[in-house]
Amino acid sequence: GQSTHGRGHPPYRRRVQAEQIAEEFPVVAIDSDALAAARLLAEHRLPGIVVTDAAGKPYAVLPASQVVRFIVPGYVQDDPSLAGVLSETVADRSAEKLRGKTVRDVLPEHLRDVPAADADATVIEVAAMMARLHSPLIAVVKDGELHGVITASRLLAAALRV
Repeated sequence: GQSTHGRGHPPYRRRVQAEQIAEEFPVVAIDSDALAAARLLAEHRLPGIVVTDAAGKPYAVLPASQVVRFIVPGYVQDDPSLAGVLSETVADRSAEKLRGKTVRDVLPEHLRDVPAADADATVIEVAAMMARLHSPLIAVVKDGELHGVITASRLLAAALRV
């Protein structure tokens, strides 16, 4: 069947704002356990997670891909042909690599001090921020508090009116 969603409305005549497409999303504190954060990412199939500072304000984004990068030894990243040889031991040791580490320890440098989008930012403004930062998600702040999160896939759905 034909979808009637958005029929007759030119795109963005009604300004879609960040708070309208922000979703509830788990967050982790910067000094919390990295292994627990990794499990949260895995269990909920999240593209990343917002990291809050000691005051509970959005501080950084920890992409799932960064956690993957952290558990794969550098020499395997440099020479992927080694991955076949090491696959089982690396998998066995991935939890070990994260044990005793905090979220702060595994954060990528370029996603620290990530600006949050204001609740009234447009979809295009959020998209520009996401593209510039190479971030899988952007925190949305309203009245200084974390309002929710916009993932790249959620943003695409809003932009494409899916």
